[in-house]
Amino acid sequence: AGAEFIVSPNTNLSVIEMCRRYDKAIMPGALTPTEVVTAWQAGADIVKIFPSDIGGAKYLKALKGPLPQVRMMPTGGVTVETAESFLKAGACALGIGGSLVESQAVANGDFDRITSLARQFVEVVRGISP
Repeated sequence: AGAEFIVSPNTNLSVIEMCRRYDKAIMPGALTPTEVVTAWQAGADIVKIFPSDIGGAKYLKALKGPLPQVRMMPTGGVTVETAESFLKAGACALGIGGSLVESQAVANGDFDRITSLARQFVEVVRGISP
């Protein structure tokens, strides 16, 4: 229905192939170095490192060491507090879900809270950007 990109929890080669066919960006999920390389070689635009809270920024940096050409986006556990360390470790983007759109804030209609969190994330990114 008009999607311009696909983000998936795993590396499904058929999904990557379909996105390439229709010229859509694809960000498949991967965790191990083998999964990351498989996704990248299959044509991923960015590889979603998921769940990133398992190894944190140290793990992302370790992956980037032998794989500097792979664009990586940590997802799952990225918070305002950890965003800077992920960016400094080499992340090209951040996958942010529950730490931005808190379920309690949504349930309470507290959209000021969500706006505040979004501003905090933007400030972190701007502080890192050249």
